Amino acid sequence: MNCNQCGACCIAPSISSIIPMTGKSKPAGQRCIHLSNDMKCSIYDDRPVVCREFTPTEELCGKNFFEAYTNLENLEKLTAKE
Repeated sequence: MNCNQCGACCIAPSISSIIPMTGKSKPAGQRCIHLSNDMKCSIYDDRPVVCREFTPTEELCGKNFFEAYTNLENLEKLTAKE
């Protein structure tokens, strides 16, 4: 699947690795500071390994931002440590 570049994966999930130029991780539901207004990663070539290894699928990403965000948010809830 080609990524629809909606940006949901840069907002919905938590990222436990350090985000470049922040010195910290990113909590679920918070927009990554490197997500531009046009929903593109502004540090695409230097993004964290977890971001580089994310593979979009039709099942996960759906057809639009809303579907992708909802699926990623649900996955985050299912895998969150309490």
